Amino acid sequence: MQLTLEFGGGLELLCDSVKVHSVDVDLPAEEKKLTMKHLLAWVRNNLIKERPEMFMKGDTVRPGVLVLVNDCDWELSGQLDTTLENKDVVVFISTLHGG
Repeated sequence: MQLTLEFGGGLELLCDSVKVHSVDVDLPAEEKKLTMKHLLAWVRNNLIKERPEMFMKGDTVRPGVLVLVNDCDWELSGQLDTTLENKDVVVFISTLHGG
């Protein structure tokens, strides 16, 4: 499944300073659909190069990370249970900044 993943607000630093990634994510074995829970695990294992604890806590994003799926807050679409479709755009933005 082809997806576009965008990282902002400093999260791009965890991915070798690359803000936009065009990726091809395979469906997990025995699954018929790709969910955000599966995508987050894939991102942690394949894109995050350093300090994964700055991006994820447990099996979800850390508090302070805004997640948009096709410009819609994932809290409106089911968070970890959000089903992804081919060519979806997923944006991760850190809302926490040092001062």
